[in-house]
Amino acid sequence: MATITMMTRTALADALMAEDHAEDNGWLDALDRMTCPAHRRWVHQCCHSDLHVSRVSGHRWCRPCGRALEVAVDEVGRTIALHCPGCGRGARTRADAQLVAACAASLTASVTTRTRIAA
Repeated sequence: MATITMMTRTALADALMAEDHAEDNGWLDALDRMTCPAHRRWVHQCCHSDLHVSRVSGHRWCRPCGRALEVAVDEVGRTIALHCPGCGRGARTRADAQLVAACAASLTASVTTRTRIAA
């Protein structure tokens, strides 16, 4: 188990380093990352943090209500959903779709890493 945990951490560290490099060189948009440079985690594991709410870009933000959207990540079912606690709207904007896509890619990458290590 310790070996699997260490390998998983190594895969995450490698992904973080690669995305940091790609972003620094202009090859990757910061909002398309699978990893979080602030939390140093897979983005689906920390996207619920208030740090990931942006009124300007609309990421995790309901403009009509002026509230942060809630995020539900189901790692077993591999689903990601956004929900406004005020009006109940779900993911509708390009920013919402971008966050869901980044979380889905992050979830897939983390599961693929665990599957490869366990095999």
